[in-house]
Amino acid sequence: MTLRIASAFIAGIIFATVVQAQAPVRQPPEPLPLFLKETWKVTPAAVPLTQELVTNPELELAVYGKAPEVNSEGGTPHVWTGLCSPACAITLKDKNNYVDLSGRARIKWFAKTSGYHEIRPVVKLADGTLLVGNLADAYTFDFRTTEFHLSELRWLVLEAATLTTKGLLLPTVDLSKVDEIGFVDLTPGSGHGFGGFSNMGWIEVYGKPVARTAE
Repeated sequence: MTLRIASAFIAGIIFATVVQAQAPVRQPPEPLPLFLKETWKVTPAAVPLTQELVTNPELELAVYGKAPEVNSEGGTPHVWTGLCSPACAITLKDKNNYVDLSGRARIKWFAKTSGYHEIRPVVKLADGTLLVGNLADAYTFDFRTTEFHLSELRWLVLEAATLTTKGLLLPTVDLSKVDEIGFVDLTPGSGHGFGGFSNMGWIEVYGKPVARTAE
């Protein structure tokens, strides 16, 4: 009896080993590629943000509202929103591709804020709709890296002319074809010196490129 039990036990182990060997190995999902990165050019003094201060030649800059400034104070070139009134937003787009920001697509940025200011992500869809996400990054101690998935956010329509939100939180948003990506500070800046503003250092976007086709 004992021999039969031992034989059955061994047979079970052999069977389980064979099944395990035959089962397909589940591979982790491929990491999404870096779609764009911008670090801004070093400036000797604070100057208004223009296309000339974009380091990546494949990117085009769009400014909504008054242009923020770029300076290198503290050793980190960054966009500064202290003179934005009532608000300002900037976006970047790849000249040759839209980007699919669905699923595991994410943004990583290096930023800090002052006062009660908050930095929120902005996307412009291929159909021209401008949206602002409900993630609010606010950290006043020093620059820090923040990373988030866009598919986890809720979105409001953002009116480009006034940089005010419209309507209710959208139940769903199709992020599979995004034209521009950037950020907004919806609070007016307090001017030079200590007060209220946001600083955006480098920004990275991870997602699948979607080729722009001729209209």
